[in-house]
Amino acid sequence: MKKIFSGMLMVVSLLQLSAQELYMPRNIKKAYENGTRDISGAPGKNYWQNKGVYNVDVKVDANTKMVSGKETIVYTNNSPDSLNELAIRFVNNLHKPQSPRSGFVSKDFLSSGLKIKSFVVNGEKYDVNSDDWSTVEKVKLKTALKSKSKSEVKIEWEYLLSVQSGREGQIDPETFYVAYSFPRISVYDDYNGWDMLPHSDRQEFYNDFNDYSFAITAPKNFVVWATGDFLNPEAVLQPEYLKRYKASLKSDKVIHVATEQEMKSGKVTKPNKWNVWKFKASHITDFCFAMSNHYVWDAASVQLKSKRASVQAGYKNGAKDFEHYVDWMRYNLDWFSKNWPGVEYPYNVMTAIQGYADMEYPMMINDTSIPDDLQDARLTADHEIAHTYFPFYMGINETRYAFMDEGWATTLEYLIGIDENGEAAAKEFYKNFRVKRWINDPSAEQDQPVITMSTQVSGSGYGNNSYVKASLSYLALKDYLGDELFKKALHHYMDNWNGKHPVPWDYFNSMNTGSGKNLNWFFQNWFYTNNYIDLKVTGSSQINDMLTINVANVGGFAIPFDALLTYEDGTTEKLHFSPSVWEKDQKLTDLVIPIKKKVKSVKLDGDLFMDYTPENNQKNL
Repeated sequence: MKKIFSGMLMVVSLLQLSAQELYMPRNIKKAYENGTRDISGAPGKNYWQNKGVYNVDVKVDANTKMVSGKETIVYTNNSPDSLNELAIRFVNNLHKPQSPRSGFVSKDFLSSGLKIKSFVVNGEKYDVNSDDWSTVEKVKLKTALKSKSKSEVKIEWEYLLSVQSGREGQIDPETFYVAYSFPRISVYDDYNGWDMLPHSDRQEFYNDFNDYSFAITAPKNFVVWATGDFLNPEAVLQPEYLKRYKASLKSDKVIHVATEQEMKSGKVTKPNKWNVWKFKASHITDFCFAMSNHYVWDAASVQLKSKRASVQAGYKNGAKDFEHYVDWMRYNLDWFSKNWPGVEYPYNVMTAIQGYADMEYPMMINDTSIPDDLQDARLTADHEIAHTYFPFYMGINETRYAFMDEGWATTLEYLIGIDENGEAAAKEFYKNFRVKRWINDPSAEQDQPVITMSTQVSGSGYGNNSYVKASLSYLALKDYLGDELFKKALHHYMDNWNGKHPVPWDYFNSMNTGSGKNLNWFFQNWFYTNNYIDLKVTGSSQINDMLTINVANVGGFAIPFDALLTYEDGTTEKLHFSPSVWEKDQKLTDLVIPIKKKVKSVKLDGDLFMDYTPENNQKNL
């Protein structure tokens, strides 16, 4: 027993030593030195993260479009540092005319931004002028927040919903998607301190795992959908609609909780001038809600391994794709739980709202209607719901490392798409929508290393790094390890970091340890280089019963591919080669294939891994 244990320690030690070969920025290296992260891939013995408990009262005026609120945040400083300031983040200041943005916006996008009416820390009032605030600003504390202590922050605020709806705003004059709606304490972490990166409307988000209790005051006849558990349906719904809603929580079949006509008739909610809707969600990275007085409300639920999850949709009457959304989402939650990633959907609810964003939020998605292409519409839902795991379950820093969540959502969208549409259709969609524009464009911005911080790439370079190349790397690793070992390693990573904040090196190291293999050659190849995909057959020979094919990896990425052999008698054979052929030499490989008859020609096909110059992938013998 001791000998076996000693051997295991030696293997882990060797993996840890090899894992140190990958370049690490100095701040990440420091985190490893401080013991907040461990070379095994697990959180270090000194790992910490801060937390806020938010109690928020928010009111939305449908006439003025004003969102106003007051919140109390009990903020725990688990860090070893004494904090002399608080960084306050309010993403919707993106709408202020002077805010830096990643692209052009219309006048309807612009608004006056956040107005802080009151700011109190531990009973002390602060004179805060938010007129010149960007999306994140620091407030100097009168008394430092000591390590391992709590502080109470109270804020009163208001802002206007933008007319143009994207990730949030007015979907129509009486339907609102209210996201990023409250000032919050930005992340203070073990590798950067305060997260002060401004939001530009391209890169996405990075928040602490907080507890949220929301009381949402909505006008008469408005229904509210939100993140988290719906605490008081009896207080806001009329008996018939309360009955339907409660029935949906146990139903496999879609229940029309309210039709457009019923919503417009004013029968659905209690006949008060204002109704207060209460929701609660714990250990989650964000909270959002939507509201409308005329959207159709559908709902059902799905039995998962340990719970039954509610699935709901709010949409415009006649939206042909959204009529299917509840059924699609029931399938999503079940499939993702059982197959890939094979981790049970972690929450109690998932709600889809018809809007304009194609955007994910904890327990909610905000999707464009695509009524003329149900396959595309369903894949949009697949992608956004896949984000449940990355970034919400895993706490990804999307702002800096978008490939850690978008790449996985793209991969999961493809894998569930195989089941929904068949392998051929899923591959065709993935190639056309994801790969073609990247591989066929040789401009420099397309080939920046994936590890590049997401705020440092723009346009198609950002999209290709975050979605395309990252997803291809995960699929290539799946091919290399095989499904069983890949899932084992993935689960090891997810078990290590769910509810916490992983960085890329935690992924690399977790996959090394979880697979029991030194994968650093693979990670170096896919994440740290200017590689692309381009194979070339440079030579071939057939001697007796052995065929040798000489292949140059011109583009450099370690990809899987097929060799298609055509024999002189007209028969064909397809042989698959995993990325393992590039492990020792990533530029050249010789495929040595035993054969029983004369080969006429050979052709290499990467399938999803589309080749930049496919014309030199074949050779006649």
